[in-house]
Amino acid sequence: MDNKFDALRLENQLCFPLYACSKEIIRRYTPFLDEIGLTYTQYITMMVLWEHKKISVRELGSILYLDSGTLTPLLKKLEQKNYITRKRSGEDERVLLVSVTDEGEALKERAVSIPEKMSACSSLPPQTGAELYRILYELLDSLKK
Repeated sequence: MDNKFDALRLENQLCFPLYACSKEIIRRYTPFLDEIGLTYTQYITMMVLWEHKKISVRELGSILYLDSGTLTPLLKKLEQKNYITRKRSGEDERVLLVSVTDEGEALKERAVSIPEKMSACSSLPPQTGAELYRILYELLDSLKK
């Protein structure tokens, strides 16, 4: 007979290996990001901006799964580094737009090798990584509902 407390065992928690992997991955990113002066959260923010060039804070938060309490100080720091600008939309004053600056765009050249360096940190076969990616996004989608 199963113990009624088995659900409380750490080994039975899907969230724990996800949490531990996330911490370990961010720890592995840190030396590479230190070289370009970014935190992990600043790095993923810049990745979105390198792709979109200009985006609303609301949409940026949605893509990154970050609330405004986390995003606002992060964006202020990136703006102080002259990597981004923040401006109110001309069409709707309630909308705050974030744009990558020329200096922020130039940072992309320094960051381009980071994904390859990170790939070298794991011996996970590419097809397993692709399957894990698919499963994690499936899980994210189901949690959003």
